[in-house]
Amino acid sequence: MSAKNLRHIKFKDFITLQRGFDLPKNKMVEGHYPVVGSTSIIGYHNEYKVNPPGVVTGRSGSLGEVQYLKEKYWAHNTSLWVKDFKGNYPRYVYYFLKTINLQRFNSGAGVPTLNRNDLDVLECAIHKFEEQKKVAYILSTYDDLIENNNRRIKILEEMAQAIYKEWFVNFHFPEHQKVKRIKSELGMIPMGWEVKKLEEVLSEIESGSRPKGGIDPSERGIPSIGAENILGLGQYDYAKEKYVSQEFYENMLRGHIKNKDVLLYKDGAQIGRKSMFREGFPHEICCINEHVFILRTNELCTQNYLYFWLDQPEITQKIRNLNANAAQPGINQAGVKGLPILLPLKSLIDDFENISEPLLAELFNLAKKNNLLRKTSDLLLPKLISGDIDVEKLDIKSINGVTV
Repeated sequence: MSAKNLRHIKFKDFITLQRGFDLPKNKMVEGHYPVVGSTSIIGYHNEYKVNPPGVVTGRSGSLGEVQYLKEKYWAHNTSLWVKDFKGNYPRYVYYFLKTINLQRFNSGAGVPTLNRNDLDVLECAIHKFEEQKKVAYILSTYDDLIENNNRRIKILEEMAQAIYKEWFVNFHFPEHQKVKRIKSELGMIPMGWEVKKLEEVLSEIESGSRPKGGIDPSERGIPSIGAENILGLGQYDYAKEKYVSQEFYENMLRGHIKNKDVLLYKDGAQIGRKSMFREGFPHEICCINEHVFILRTNELCTQNYLYFWLDQPEITQKIRNLNANAAQPGINQAGVKGLPILLPLKSLIDDFENISEPLLAELFNLAKKNNLLRKTSDLLLPKLISGDIDVEKLDIKSINGVTV
């Protein structure tokens, strides 16, 4: 079906959007059903309001994000959910909504609010139902690959975390039965291990910078990374990316990302969040802004060991406790350098390195694959929805295992 053969209708004849249901945080009872807010799942409840498949977008606060649900869910009052698909294919509706820039229908003077009245009169060019399924099949193939890779990323991280915890938190390392325990400021630890200050195992700690006057929103040079971009190990939000010029990057005295850098977010709402960049993820060339510390170890420690030490909940809390400014949360280099770190025998750190290194290398390889898949999907999305790519002759019935 070419673009000229698409059916033109008003948005109100395409789908019906309904305001979500009130559920204050103190009324949320832990359960199995996701509570879907304006941009993401904000919790889980013991009741649901809507059967799948579900398509949800932001009503208030954050606009433009569209979510697809395969399970029963509670649509939060900050969201709008598709009450009536009006005979359209649900996953096609999800992709269609991603293309129409819902943010432009903001009617809120202070808090962004989606104006459904303006949206209802929008003219939409829609595929026939059978072609809707084909468009959804192509795009969902990419989403399913990304979702599968994310599951593998999570498993790889959990494997490395489990080994770290077993060896360096529970002290069940190889031949641990032969090692006595001694007292330390961190409690009883194996004999031969030491508690040091973080500065003793760091070769470098530095933050980045940004141009005077702030980031130019039109600049598309070198990615400048802040806490808002990081979602977890091997997870990165490219949509919130900002840039500095090539010239500014080259003149920066510090803040250039190197392979295996451990990053610690030192102020703002994300204080204490950490990550690691490696294998060219999230970019081959990038830098950090002034809200981030880069930590690099010396010969006493490794980047992998450092990351998992900092990622322990109790150490994360110690980092947050360093905040000395209640008005503008933040930590300084002196505070970070003074943090304790438990240093095992170097041979044991090396053994952990040999085990964790291939796990993390594969994790970041999958993260890079996901980035390529997203870029390809983003290129295909508008061309498929607009009809520029004709799917009429695509035979999805001949493909085994199709789930759209």
